[in-house]
Amino acid sequence: MKKKLLMTLFSVLALGSLVACSSSGSSSKGVTDDNPDKGLEVIGDKITFDGNKLVNEGKPIELEYWTWGETDPVITMAKEYEEIYPNVTIKTVIQPWDDFWTKLPLSLKGKNGPAVFNIHNSKHDLIMPYLEAYDIPVEDLQADFTSVEPHIIDGNVYYTDSVINTGNMYYNKTLWEEAGLTEADIPTTWDDLREVAKKLTKMDGDKITQAGFNYNGETYSALYQGLNYQKGELLFTEDGTVANFDNQTTIENTKFMVDLYEVDKVGSKDFGDDSTMSFGNGQSAIVYKWGWMVGELASKYPEIEYGVFATPTPTADVPFAYDRFNGESTPGINKNQTPEQREVAQDFIRFVLANDKYSKEAALSMASFPTKRSLATDPDILADPVLSVLAPRVERLIWPGPFPSTVETSAKQSMEDILFNGKEIESSIKEGQEKMNQDMKNTEFQSLEDSYLFIDEVK
Repeated sequence: MKKKLLMTLFSVLALGSLVACSSSGSSSKGVTDDNPDKGLEVIGDKITFDGNKLVNEGKPIELEYWTWGETDPVITMAKEYEEIYPNVTIKTVIQPWDDFWTKLPLSLKGKNGPAVFNIHNSKHDLIMPYLEAYDIPVEDLQADFTSVEPHIIDGNVYYTDSVINTGNMYYNKTLWEEAGLTEADIPTTWDDLREVAKKLTKMDGDKITQAGFNYNGETYSALYQGLNYQKGELLFTEDGTVANFDNQTTIENTKFMVDLYEVDKVGSKDFGDDSTMSFGNGQSAIVYKWGWMVGELASKYPEIEYGVFATPTPTADVPFAYDRFNGESTPGINKNQTPEQREVAQDFIRFVLANDKYSKEAALSMASFPTKRSLATDPDILADPVLSVLAPRVERLIWPGPFPSTVETSAKQSMEDILFNGKEIESSIKEGQEKMNQDMKNTEFQSLEDSYLFIDEVK
């Protein structure tokens, strides 16, 4: 899911031969800036940026910013920073996702790597040795941004979340109306969803021709995590190093999902292996997806008229957490670059974080909620169909950290064994736990669930 989000919403380049493009500021190369007082207003709340100064003593300097996406909002900010400082050129280098993570670590080991670069938290261990801490007080970051706490390392922050994303329910409005449903029928509990999904299901004899709810594909591994969190079950054991998959809550939630297909008959394991495509083709009425779904529908299924509603909960009560989230990261600074490059990079990061435009552009382009507190009630944010659903729930979303992929892949295999190979739920989940234990045995993963604001509710 992480990679799909990046591929869809960051418009990863498809042509491997295209490895770089320069920002429009390249024409400023060689220009000296001798005007420190530019008449600019200071921007920002706690983190502020004052452009009325010289950087690099006004002498020409060129930095590189590496990223994997053409729509990365940092690119826009780089161009605006160049307009403030004519002596600064920020050259944007765009690499395809796989090439990016092959070339970046090698480049950062030397003295000629990019001064600033895009980060994905799944690669934390890979790039952490090359990061320089932000020259911004942690308390200022916490004042302006939510979700900073999990990113504090030995009193420093090297990057944090610009936006956060989680799952929601996407529904086909046409099929909804055909079933005689209105907005008043939007389900708020899982029992409600069962009943609504039945009304949206169509059969031809014993064969499903329209699924009321479809979780085929990657969905189970993401959905079980949210269901467990809703009931106060953490993904990891108390010491934070071992997966907590084989437990009664997982068994209960997995049975619920199996029963949707085998008892309620609102979908089927045989109704295609890709619930995203099925929804896009108008064959499934409701699916659970993360923010990348917006880009997927826009690019591949523009004819589908869809709506979004919040993922149901077990009861009407506020749960321990509504779901897991993951964040898109703010840029990193290369600690191996020259002092001059790092000084400008630090100033550029301050410009980015003080500027609401950066967080807002990221939020709207990625269907992800901004962590910047000043945007929590922004009219454009709350007018977005996905972000308006997330807004009331943001505080009750939990991040366990960038956990090993086995937590998702082994869970997915367990569900496939149950549905396709006839394994008992308990034994399949037990095998999934054993596989996770084996895969995580030599990792240094440490869960960040303890940093969740409401963790004491289950401790």
